Amino acid sequence: MKKRIFISIHYMEIGGAEISLMGLLDSIDYSKYDVDLFIYKHKGELMEYIPKEVNILPEEKAYANLENPIRKALFNGRFRLVAARLKAKIDFKSYCRNHPDMFDDFAVHQITAKRTTPVLPSLEKYGEYDLAISFLQPHNIVLEKVMAKKKICWIHTDYTVVSVDPEMELPVWQRFDRIISISDAVTETFLKVFPSLSDKITVMQNILPQSFVDRRSLLIPQETIRKEMPVEDGVVNILSIGRYSIQKNFDNVPQICRYILDSGCRVRWYIMGWGSEEGVIRANIEKYGVASNVILLGKKQNPYPYIKACDWYVQPSRYEGAAVTVREAQMLHRPIIITNYPTAASQVKDGLDGKIVPLENKKCAEGIVAAVNDENLKNSIVSYLSAHRYGNEDEIRVLEKLLEG
Repeated sequence: MKKRIFISIHYMEIGGAEISLMGLLDSIDYSKYDVDLFIYKHKGELMEYIPKEVNILPEEKAYANLENPIRKALFNGRFRLVAARLKAKIDFKSYCRNHPDMFDDFAVHQITAKRTTPVLPSLEKYGEYDLAISFLQPHNIVLEKVMAKKKICWIHTDYTVVSVDPEMELPVWQRFDRIISISDAVTETFLKVFPSLSDKITVMQNILPQSFVDRRSLLIPQETIRKEMPVEDGVVNILSIGRYSIQKNFDNVPQICRYILDSGCRVRWYIMGWGSEEGVIRANIEKYGVASNVILLGKKQNPYPYIKACDWYVQPSRYEGAAVTVREAQMLHRPIIITNYPTAASQVKDGLDGKIVPLENKKCAEGIVAAVNDENLKNSIVSYLSAHRYGNEDEIRVLEKLLEG
């Protein structure tokens, strides 16, 4: 008899965690496992790419309204859920007052989960699973609402550079059988915040099948891509991909680009993505006079042909766990520049399969200029990437061992 696996995620918009989940789903042996995928709100470009063997559970209205604005959730009659979300807002404001040095709103996720999970309906009607997976934080729903013999959850980010309430989060992490970390560097940073959880950690890299990336990179002709990313003599085409968020640091790209242009280096920096920081990015594009050089491509269903078309892929993030887009660029043999965020060295061997530059804007610009002007460096990086394999379908064995053990 096949073993049953339950996996939960918020939605299937294009993002690093969602792409990682697609890699996981593509690698599962469906002759051995039945997989139920519970998506809180059935939205996102990746919905249509979910493997046909996966059973997508019906959307539950209460869970879908976790992803809706409060006004819409109220209109939909989710009164208890709205009350819980409003209480969470009050709790978060109180938390902010008591933590004036907080630099992002990451803590709001756990605060909201603590309030909203109790009013959500149980998912035990789907029966008992052999394994339940909470793929994206907060992890309360799988813990409280799903019946399973084993439960595991994922760490996707560097916990030393986000604002969290360890006292509130620790009891949640403690109750899982295993915690999956996407890299050794992410494990190290996580254990600095939660040292008592060391015996629960298992490392399993984000799964990215080479065949999946290669296949999709060919779906759009390069001539079509060139209409959006034209080639011009003497101009270096840079591409960055990610949500328009504080983490990705795209708000600083206009100033970095201005420094690059002032050095005499001609670049066009394309940013693909979406998110709440778009207004800030556009304001800074205007502020630094780089409207012709920093171009927002918006959200794209298939980023791979664009990665293939760029001269350099640049990840200018403030922090990352293990950026999926960096490995995607490596798999497509594009030269890579990343900023020196805390886990950077776990993704790029500096000078070998990419280049690591300082995070500070001026020094970042200087590092980019030095790299893009060094044709020998570019060629050696491309040569190294072409000779090495960055797909890792075999990582699914880690999950199978946890399930079978």
